[in-house]
Amino acid sequence: MAGIIESSPAHQNFSRYDIRVIIKFSVILGKDASCIHKDLVTVLRENALSIQTARKWVKAVSEGRDDMEDEPRPGRPVTACGDANISKVLVSLSDDRRKTCEEISTETSMSRTSLFRVLTNKLNKKKKFSKWIPHLLTDEQKESRVNFSRNFLRRFQTEQNDFLGRIITGDETWVYSWDPETKRQSAEWRDFDEPRPEKVRRKQGALKVMHMIFFNTNGVILRWPVPIGTTINAQYYKKVLQDKLRPAIRKKRPGLLESGILFHHDNAPVHTARAVTDVLAGYKWELLEHPRYSPDLAPCDFHLFPKMKEHLRGQRFETEEDIIQATKVAIKNLDKCSYVTAFKDWLQRIEKCANNGGCYVE
Repeated sequence: MAGIIESSPAHQNFSRYDIRVIIKFSVILGKDASCIHKDLVTVLRENALSIQTARKWVKAVSEGRDDMEDEPRPGRPVTACGDANISKVLVSLSDDRRKTCEEISTETSMSRTSLFRVLTNKLNKKKKFSKWIPHLLTDEQKESRVNFSRNFLRRFQTEQNDFLGRIITGDETWVYSWDPETKRQSAEWRDFDEPRPEKVRRKQGALKVMHMIFFNTNGVILRWPVPIGTTINAQYYKKVLQDKLRPAIRKKRPGLLESGILFHHDNAPVHTARAVTDVLAGYKWELLEHPRYSPDLAPCDFHLFPKMKEHLRGQRFETEEDIIQATKVAIKNLDKCSYVTAFKDWLQRIEKCANNGGCYVE
């Protein structure tokens, strides 16, 4: 056959039908399967069919087959994805939505392939992993979140950016001597055939410093590292508000004292103690409410602290002072626009919360 068709790139784009016709022609010439396969490999190289397939077609032609087209195939049964099987799958899922495909297949007597088609094409199902949430909210707590969100949005619609510009928000967070990088931070560009990078799972460092941070749309007003061994109770928090935060506002944001401060923090027991609320009332700082179990609606928790700690992860600090200085630098390196972004994100989250029935937002 090599004498019939020259081996060139132009002659290598043969369809399966073309190859079978050549096999038929070669059989008529008296060639056996091995010889025909050798000729096909010479011309088509890696595109040639296997010796087993060549023998099958040589045998078929020798037995009198004339049609070189594929025979029609029946395909999968129409009932494989019919209403009866769909009902079986729905009943199985109603018992336990965590069942594996293997378990459902055994229970419904369906093949894995048919089951997968029913789940994805007919029922539009997809197995999703659970996401971590801070708390399983009750209906009452969800309603509280919705009410907070609606009141906040109503206030913003009335006062616009003046409302956000008067807010000071704050909270506490631990900064560790060692905090491992996230999976995203440790990602590397590698060749497709290279293995994934490996890293040892490590715990956070034993040495840690509590930081109290307060900020508004213009940036951080106060970053106060709490001395190690100090208990943060209502009296200590009150003292920080009086001796640290108020002087810092007077120095860095004097206009806020005149326009009127809207103060926001979460409802931790230290924050809601009578001693603290009395101080805020004495300063005539309006206290914005915060729903329980709602870190997703606290700018420190969903924005500032994660951004700050991105700069600290993967670094090791030996002393308390090292942690304090590194935290100071991390805050200084934050983009100035990130504080405005934090409040815009807060507004968007509150709007989502108001529209989703009080469920957690991302």
